[in-house]
Amino acid sequence: MKLVTLMPVIDSEKCKGCKTCVRVCPVLAMNMEEKLAVADLDRCRGCADCEQRCPEYAISMVDRPEPVMARVELEGLNYEKISELCLKARFHPEQIVCYCTATRADEVAGAILLGARTPDDISYMTGIRTGCKVECIQPILRLLEAAGIVPVPVPGGWQWYGRTVTAWEIPEHVKQKYASRGFYFDEDIELLNRVVSAPLQGKE
Repeated sequence: MKLVTLMPVIDSEKCKGCKTCVRVCPVLAMNMEEKLAVADLDRCRGCADCEQRCPEYAISMVDRPEPVMARVELEGLNYEKISELCLKARFHPEQIVCYCTATRADEVAGAILLGARTPDDISYMTGIRTGCKVECIQPILRLLEAAGIVPVPVPGGWQWYGRTVTAWEIPEHVKQKYASRGFYFDEDIELLNRVVSAPLQGKE
């Protein structure tokens, strides 16, 4: 979950309509109206990507009048199905998959069970990928893939890229090639398997 305390304010005098903010927003909260940027404040998760990337310095982040919480409530959801999805994606359900927002795998899985079909919607629902926005696209894509969902990026968007190879998917010839150079792929996989299969806290 994430407490959203900021929102963008756009200076229409400075905005040149370049669409950079639209392309980088991880929750698709930025749009164009009459060739100028506008923000959907209800959807915005306060990540400041738009402000940081605007070449015209037309966007400023300000305090929200009232903070909002981005979260998926797991109470009432089938936690067995959540766990199954997480384990299929090789995540422990309680594993943190976004350190900036402390979002756990079970919350992302919960968002998928509630109907999320894209990284953008998952980020909107949970807050994941609205901090540094560097690595947390990977667990989202892995969990979507485990659910049988293949999302398609927004045309022209820069919000996310494709899934990278996991330790479990490294070909055997690659393992052998680098074994003498200090890489311990099988040992890493063994450790990761122990993490994934660890008992749930309070749910043993």
